[in-house]
Amino acid sequence: MAAQSDSNEYKEPLLRKLEHQLDNTCSLRSADVGHLCCNRKICRQCSEQGSSFFQSLFNGMNVLTGVGILSTPYAAAKGGWLSLILLLFFALICCYTAILLRRCLDSDPYIRSYRDVGEASFGKWGRWIVSILLYLELYAVTVEFLIMEGDNLAHRFPSASISLGRYILDPHEVFIILSAAIMLPTVWLRKLPFQPHLATRVVASLLIVLTVGRIGVLDGVGFHHHGTLVHWNGLPVAAGLCSFCYCGHAVFPSVYCSLRNRTQFSLVVVLSFILCTILYDGIAAMGYTMFGDELQSQITLNLPHEAPASQFAIWVTLINPFAKYALTLTPVVVALEEFLPHSVKGSREDMRFWGTILRTLIVISTVIVALSIPFFGLLMAFIGSLLSATVSIILPCLCYLKIYGHQLSDPKVSCVGAVLSLGILVAIGGTYFSVVAIIENL
Repeated sequence: MAAQSDSNEYKEPLLRKLEHQLDNTCSLRSADVGHLCCNRKICRQCSEQGSSFFQSLFNGMNVLTGVGILSTPYAAAKGGWLSLILLLFFALICCYTAILLRRCLDSDPYIRSYRDVGEASFGKWGRWIVSILLYLELYAVTVEFLIMEGDNLAHRFPSASISLGRYILDPHEVFIILSAAIMLPTVWLRKLPFQPHLATRVVASLLIVLTVGRIGVLDGVGFHHHGTLVHWNGLPVAAGLCSFCYCGHAVFPSVYCSLRNRTQFSLVVVLSFILCTILYDGIAAMGYTMFGDELQSQITLNLPHEAPASQFAIWVTLINPFAKYALTLTPVVVALEEFLPHSVKGSREDMRFWGTILRTLIVISTVIVALSIPFFGLLMAFIGSLLSATVSIILPCLCYLKIYGHQLSDPKVSCVGAVLSLGILVAIGGTYFSVVAIIENL
């Protein structure tokens, strides 16, 4: 059943090992009850043996860091210096909604995941809506992985084109297809091999920030561009990019449930957002002063070819998608496999055969989307506006108001309502301008 994939469902980068460990302690209640119930003895053991404050802080930073680190300079180029203030603003808003989500978790001891929060708020449909949004976000991120591989490998090997009769595959297309072909066998696996510790995500982000700074100081690039205060036309796209950077809410319930002292969660969240915002704003400011409005969708594409540090940054960037593609896509294919006929699911051989076919088709579909919309930054802005803003801003506010609305004072309702309105504005405006920009570039 789809519910059995709870341990796999969440966002690309986001602590799936932690999700798996937590969800393994849970069992499903009967269908008429409709939400997760944890064995109280096991839950007590989880609380006693859970993560320390600093482990949870590291987990929180891993939730928030990722491929967004490559595009915050592009956000600055699209929206001007005001984009750095936007990053700070979105950090404040998303930090606030993460704490609202924690309050929703506290409303019922049986609520342990974002999907549970959706169901507690809006019933079965709430659970379905949250699940669909999370799966769509996962799928979109795997498309971003392929585009990122294609962009950076084509930047590294610019002459790698292939002629197929009258059609010539450019290097970007060649490496998207090649990357997907290499990663396809890992998607076939029913049990994924050991994954590197998720701390490598924040370490990789820190390495990229330091490497970019080193190139600016020592490799002759310098910080000579003054930039523009604001580009009004590009501000909605910049807002979508900023929203994408802080979309870790799908996994914050697991960070909370794993914390040994749960009263420390708010401090963990606040510090995680502060430290990650320093990284995001830092690389955005460096990139904008190094390359100005000429910044491409990933800062690695602007780095000088001849600098060894540039090659290091590119290879650090390339490793993550190869390590995470299957891990990110597996929850989607597991959910879709539940729609296979019962006659297929009843036979291990048939399930393996048709499951492999389904997984292959899904990988092919990500390749088709990546080749059709090969715009890393604009697609990220679209994901951030439509999906991330919904998951990280709109839904936490709606769920909180639904669960606690009758207990809240008017000022509190107004405050949450203002944040909700902002999320809706970002979702509508950012999605519209991102789609328009994508169409213009097709």
